[in-house]
Amino acid sequence: MKFKPDPYGSECPSRTIIGMIGDKWSLLVLPLLSEGPKRNGELMKRVEGISQKMLTQTLKNLAKNKLVHRHDYQEVPPRVDYRLTDLGKSLVKIVYRLDQWVIDHYYDIKGED
Repeated sequence: MKFKPDPYGSECPSRTIIGMIGDKWSLLVLPLLSEGPKRNGELMKRVEGISQKMLTQTLKNLAKNKLVHRHDYQEVPPRVDYRLTDLGKSLVKIVYRLDQWVIDHYYDIKGED
């Protein structure tokens, strides 16, 4: 019998998933992939401030957790792109709502007019 995930419990492994999807780089990469498949270089240009190391790590984690599919075309020179899985597409819908909330409430939080 499977256990019921409880992210409020300190020992629940579901917290790992929350940490991964709540990571700032994941929250920035996922919506870009909803536009369609992207290569590493395209993502580097679009996500300002991310290092190559962090992008690689983020994509690897997203792929490991079945949110992103890494497609290697097996060509020379190497060509690889990343695209959302169906599971990733379902998460992006939530991320878009979070992004919109940030946009709508930015000045409420920052206290600027």
